[in-house]
Amino acid sequence: MGFVLKVEGSEAIELGMDNIKTVAYKTDTPNDSNARSTDVGTTLQITGKIITATDGDGADDTKKLALWSLVPAEKADCYRKVTVDVIAADQVVRQITFPNAFIVDYTERFGDTEGVGEFSLLLKQKKDKTEQIKLDGGFNA
Repeated sequence: MGFVLKVEGSEAIELGMDNIKTVAYKTDTPNDSNARSTDVGTTLQITGKIITATDGDGADDTKKLALWSLVPAEKADCYRKVTVDVIAADQVVRQITFPNAFIVDYTERFGDTEGVGEFSLLLKQKKDKTEQIKLDGGFNA
């Protein structure tokens, strides 16, 4: 199984199967509600590797993720279109699209023995645009 992350906004960001280790999609409603709540939130938790550029290769786009995490809420560019493809056996099992995603948390971790860094990205869809999320799948990659 593999994953592809595409971010569209002021600049394109793309991470592929070499970078991404895990993806978790979550729909969240208040736990204390006795009926279906109108307060629905959605998140994507993505973890992966920061691959070091070697032998003239370009660096991966994790640096662009780090820079996006610094964009203040006052700027429209803090919201970007995010698409994640979950791929197995050359089939897109799930394609998740957040049209107005923003970064809640972004962390990078480096150790002196691993040789690569790790990142963790928590994205949310803007709450008033929740109905615009797309969940597709079952087509060729």
